[in-house]
Amino acid sequence: MSTMPVPILLPCPACGATNRVPVEKISAGRMPVCGRCKSPLPDIGRPIDVTDAGFPSQIERAPLPVLLDMWAPWCGPCRAIAPVLDQLAAELAGRVQFARMNVDDNPVTSERFRIQSIPALLILKSGRELDRIVGVQPKAEILRRLIAVL
Repeated sequence: MSTMPVPILLPCPACGATNRVPVEKISAGRMPVCGRCKSPLPDIGRPIDVTDAGFPSQIERAPLPVLLDMWAPWCGPCRAIAPVLDQLAAELAGRVQFARMNVDDNPVTSERFRIQSIPALLILKSGRELDRIVGVQPKAEILRRLIAVL
């Protein structure tokens, strides 16, 4: 007996409507649009930018586990790890949501999670921290830690 894939629930950034998006459509590279207002939905195959104000709606209510990259534009190691996170976001689309937050522009969330060193990769579910990876790590190690929480 085969199981049906569970669709991903994506909130529309324009109108707030919740949309059911089949994982196979995302995996096939099709860009979903909102069923209500027809605006493009977030591309879950790429990291999204998150702010303090958007944290509750984009991270705490995310239907998937989230890898949140806490970074700053002046941080060399943060810029070095970004391409690795882009690759992982594409490979794990539909299983993990990737997000980025500039710690300089978003002090509330940075303080909430007591970010003292960057890059800091927080693995979250419903806004709760499950794991933390600090500093630049190889792609294989980040993947191993993500798979452990899935």
